[in-house]
Amino acid sequence: MSKTREMLVDVARQLFAKSGLENTTMNDIAIASRKGRRTLYTYFKNKNEIYWAVVESELAHLLQRLKDIANKDLPPEEKLTNYILTRLEAVKETVFRDIWKVEQARKNIDMHEVVLLKGILKEGVDRGDFRITSVSATATILHYALKGLDVPYIRDNFTEMGLERLRVKEYIADLVLYGIKK
Repeated sequence: MSKTREMLVDVARQLFAKSGLENTTMNDIAIASRKGRRTLYTYFKNKNEIYWAVVESELAHLLQRLKDIANKDLPPEEKLTNYILTRLEAVKETVFRDIWKVEQARKNIDMHEVVLLKGILKEGVDRGDFRITSVSATATILHYALKGLDVPYIRDNFTEMGLERLRVKEYIADLVLYGIKK
């Protein structure tokens, strides 16, 4: 990707995060990037196209953060906890507040996430830290369980239910790692 295109995507991301997609115009992006509208239209046909470039950039950044955690030299339990906590915060920080708008774009990252989770879980099984019947099935189910938390976490529904945001991450990690069985 060219440096100019990258810069335009970054400027658009900042404007979308600050003002929202609906309240940001192509002219706003051109002015904020200190590039002419002609330059902007050289790279993007319309605002929708630049929005999807922002979404793809955000998802690539999220995937890289998750890969970094999966590749750390940590015990699997700590790695999985860091993965979950980082994923929750990263998804909350992204520019796309309405997660349903980007579900199609997320299909690609979903496959990568399942692979990362399989690696962490397999490492835990191999070390004797995790007792899992099927690493593949557990990774897939865990991935979709985490995805199910995206919207309530972004919208802060947990606080509405009287749960402290910082504690919610602990509760989620505790549930995933230790379950509810005594």
